[in-house]
Amino acid sequence: MASILSAVAWPYASGPRHIGHVAGFGIPSDVFSRYMRMAGHEVLMVSGTDEHGTPILVAADQQGVGPRELADANNEVIVGDLTKLGLSYDLFTRTTTTNHYEVVQNMFRVVRDNGYLVEQTTQAAVSPSTGRTLPDRYIEGTCPICGYTGARGDQCDNCGNQLDATDLIEPRSRVNGETPKFIDTTHYFLDLPALADALQEFLDEREATGLWRPNVIKFSQHILDEIRPRAITRDIDWGIPVPGWEDQPTKRLYVWFDAVIGYLSASIEWARRSGDPEAWRRWWNDPEAKSYYFMGKDNIVFHSQIWPAELLGYNGAGSRGGEPGPYGVLNLPTDVVSSEYLTMEGDKLSTSRGVVILVGDFLERYQVDALRYFIAVAGPENQDSDFTWSEFLRRTNSELVAAWGNLVNRTAAMIAKNIGEIPEPGALEPIDEELLAAVRGGFATVGEHIENHRFKAGINEVMRLVGEANAYVARTEPFKLKGEDQQERLRTVLHTLATAVVNLDLMFAPYLPHSSNAIDALFGGTGEIAPLPRTEQVEDLGGGPAHLVITGDYSGVPAWEPREAVIGAPIAKPTPVFTKLDEGIVAEELARMGLEA
Repeated sequence: MASILSAVAWPYASGPRHIGHVAGFGIPSDVFSRYMRMAGHEVLMVSGTDEHGTPILVAADQQGVGPRELADANNEVIVGDLTKLGLSYDLFTRTTTTNHYEVVQNMFRVVRDNGYLVEQTTQAAVSPSTGRTLPDRYIEGTCPICGYTGARGDQCDNCGNQLDATDLIEPRSRVNGETPKFIDTTHYFLDLPALADALQEFLDEREATGLWRPNVIKFSQHILDEIRPRAITRDIDWGIPVPGWEDQPTKRLYVWFDAVIGYLSASIEWARRSGDPEAWRRWWNDPEAKSYYFMGKDNIVFHSQIWPAELLGYNGAGSRGGEPGPYGVLNLPTDVVSSEYLTMEGDKLSTSRGVVILVGDFLERYQVDALRYFIAVAGPENQDSDFTWSEFLRRTNSELVAAWGNLVNRTAAMIAKNIGEIPEPGALEPIDEELLAAVRGGFATVGEHIENHRFKAGINEVMRLVGEANAYVARTEPFKLKGEDQQERLRTVLHTLATAVVNLDLMFAPYLPHSSNAIDALFGGTGEIAPLPRTEQVEDLGGGPAHLVITGDYSGVPAWEPREAVIGAPIAKPTPVFTKLDEGIVAEELARMGLEA
């Protein structure tokens, strides 16, 4: 049994999240975490809302509220949405907790004292109309390297090169379109060149494993080519105070520096709340522990370069040496599992342009497992993918409803009508043994796919086995076995089908927890094979404001292995587990987006 850290990207609290966000960080991390628990590993899945930075201030100003008030409101919405999605966090917290402030400032002090934070005078972009500092990501212009006109002030998404806002040709503010003014200011910089050799060694070791997705490792190695110091403080009054600069209240730690430390601070908070304050060390100090970071591709640089650099600097592992602080030697990421982009109806998801559907809105109208299924089977795992309402309709009706749902429904209906309980089988025929062997063999195949982050291949294999089971029904025709001399054969076929369904349901559990629980209950189980998360209002550990968290007890999950149907379990006439969609939803949803069907 291994200690597995599932470190899930922190959704930004500037507003509710859309389905593209959860396609990148949410569903993949939950499928992986649920499977790893069933496979017998000790999993810690952590995240929270990312609540600092200028974008929060800008959004708060637009709404006429304070930044904390905005963060509180959006945190509540995001927590509700992710809980409804069934994301099995051990702790989903937020970056405005006292615990997070303490951990971030401790990390800062050690990295600084080890010599990997240096003070430099640089130019900061300021809005001429408001006097407020503009973050790099809020400045756009033309990339001086490749000529891309939509480059940001921190990075060009077209060529992947790291930039500063002052590098951009014809820079402009994304807030109001004005040309920013640049002023001299002093900031702390993370000295990435002093950590470059250690970062290169880290990436080379990870490449040698062959586990990292090619897009992640290639991009990560590319950005090392022109590595340079990167500012980690900002002229802003909303964020974590800079240790040593307490006399400069308008300087705070940059949001990207503090947010990635959240994986550590959330683990520490979880441990403190568990009653064993040192429990987090099993995932962070044990060299045998493994850590997997889940995000969309726009966050690769922060997880494959910036966060490892912070960890290396803290560990004293760069060219200047140094000693780790009170948290001990911290583990570097085992894998950075990045998804590509999910577009919608052929266009980039954009809340401002209405090309979007928010998670909460989606779940008000459709079943949660219908969304989880679509993302798992057609999401942006290793290349961009497009969400269309017509494809969502087709996948739901022809695959989820007509294939899996129909197998479940007719198996339960035939047992309810003919026997009333899962029957004891007679002698198995080769056709029965073939189906059972195929289904039982699925655990190894599907498990290997999930463990190696091939989530699409995993669910496709389960659906292939569903097809095998449906073909078995067509070949054995249990509905025609009506004579007295055929009753033993009928019981054998129905027992074989029940066994296939309960095992397929177990394989679906990481992907479709809500329906898997319902199907498990239908076939005589506890209805709790995929424990669901819950929200709690908790007291801040340092005396700050109380806040919402997502947590749960996932200790009772069944083992990832074949099991037998429960002979004698009563089976009632079933109702469909999945809802068939009306074809009219396509035109309806396109009209909501202002598009024509």
